[in-house]
Amino acid sequence: MSPDAAEVRRRTRELLAAHPPATTDRTDFLKARFDAGLAWVHYPVGLGGLDAPRSLQQVVDAELAAADAPDNDPRRIGIGLGMAAPTILGFGTDEQKQRFLRPLWVGEEVWCQLFSEPGAGSDLAALATRAVRDGDDWIVDGQKVWTSSAHLARWAILIARTDPGLPKHRGISYFLCDMTDPGVEVRPLRQITGEAEFNEVFLSGVRIPDSHRLGPVGEGWKVARTTLMNERVSIGGSRIPREGGMIGPVSATWRERPDLRTHDTHQRLLTLWVEAEVARLTGERLRQQLVAGQPGPEGSGMKLAFARLNQEISGLEVELLGDEGLLYGDWTMRRPELVDFTGRDAGYRYLRSKGNSIEGGTSEVLLNIVAERVLGLPAEPRNDKDVAWKDLSR
Repeated sequence: MSPDAAEVRRRTRELLAAHPPATTDRTDFLKARFDAGLAWVHYPVGLGGLDAPRSLQQVVDAELAAADAPDNDPRRIGIGLGMAAPTILGFGTDEQKQRFLRPLWVGEEVWCQLFSEPGAGSDLAALATRAVRDGDDWIVDGQKVWTSSAHLARWAILIARTDPGLPKHRGISYFLCDMTDPGVEVRPLRQITGEAEFNEVFLSGVRIPDSHRLGPVGEGWKVARTTLMNERVSIGGSRIPREGGMIGPVSATWRERPDLRTHDTHQRLLTLWVEAEVARLTGERLRQQLVAGQPGPEGSGMKLAFARLNQEISGLEVELLGDEGLLYGDWTMRRPELVDFTGRDAGYRYLRSKGNSIEGGTSEVLLNIVAERVLGLPAEPRNDKDVAWKDLSR
């Protein structure tokens, strides 16, 4: 029988008694929490969980927050937590789960995502990175782009083409790539914000053992879809308080600067505030639905709303501030450890939000997913569906 709330609370208090946060090393505390099954309670016993309902995680979090216990810095390891972990759990071998999940959750190993390519962004299945079998290894050559945290990552989730003679969706396999291996080169991509939060990654003769393949050969697209659905939920469906996210700073400016107010900006702010609150509550409902199973295409709708609202709200903020909105605090080239959509000043928020409709699936692709898989509308004609990848025009 899975534990109830009282049992989960008891186990959390036992953890705190055995490892007092005030006197225990942060990493040691996080490892003890994982071993106690209190990392993600809905995961299996022995893998950081208790086979408990996902809803009981809030019991653990409340007890730990009250004790001022350290967390695992989820913004720093978001790709590992939100994308790599559920995919490894769903498709990994027992050995892979035991090897990767604990250091991933503790934050000892940062992960990145090697999916998009210069010629395969919105049409991800058209990817050209090749993986060729060589005994017990695969030799990988290709280029990936828009890779967040590649300059920090120890591991990457990677999809590559293993059979160019099959149609594009069927000739792909999924791998776990060691970013410290020879042949992996990471180069910064400077953004409009001045930062280089993203990277391009060149793979030249990278040797990946077959034991680091996730799922069967040729079924990488099926595995990748699990990653992508989780990615969209993690981007668009994260838990925030009322007036959290992008609507918070512009609401604060409205209250603190009455001299900036106009009738038009008042009406627009009211509309966006209501839409942001609706999106927040819809995200809460989506998380409750996750208790019963894996994320579905509904996460694409949340990610669509997230991108549109961020761009409209940040645009309103810049307009509300007038000349002040044209100022930009710091355009220094740096490679940040955290992705912060709402940090810094209004100019940063405005420029950074432009990427929200591209990263994690472009809004155009997500509209198709919602239309076909949520609303049940007819699929767009696809002439390349049954054509071998090697025969496609590129």
